[in-house]
Amino acid sequence: MADKKGFKFNIVKNDPLDGHKGTNIGSISLDNIAPVFIDVENKDAFIDIGGMHARASVEKGVKWIDDKAAVEGDEAKEYWLCWVTTERGENGPYYAGLTACYLLVNKSIRRGYKSMPEHVNMMDKSMKRQIEIDHIGEENKAVLKAFLMEHDQDMWNNSDKALHEALQ
Repeated sequence: MADKKGFKFNIVKNDPLDGHKGTNIGSISLDNIAPVFIDVENKDAFIDIGGMHARASVEKGVKWIDDKAAVEGDEAKEYWLCWVTTERGENGPYYAGLTACYLLVNKSIRRGYKSMPEHVNMMDKSMKRQIEIDHIGEENKAVLKAFLMEHDQDMWNNSDKALHEALQ
């Protein structure tokens, strides 16, 4: 299911502003977050780091609009973009935050539907170590759980009970 390509979750925490008291103080580091896409139709999950800046393979060549009905059709594909935040604890790295937001992509008409405020808010919640995935459905939860377990069993084992329960 999870094809280990080049990307690994980044759990190294180097603060480029450590000791610096000037410009950009309080800026947000995206080092510990990764975009995991769930292809709803194919029941597959994959990391595409391009998703950090809306340049994942499923997003390329698509103009985003806020009218879902205009994107729907035979060629439209549903995805969940899951923001997975990692952290390092006493027992090693673990999955700390997990949220998801909806995408509908129709490459044949080069249009896609997503709620930008939802994407920003969900990324923020994940970075704050929150877990919010009840809305993705049981099948998608199962795909995500299998992906996270297969990607790194130790990180899965080190994760909080709340994350495990959210994916049941």
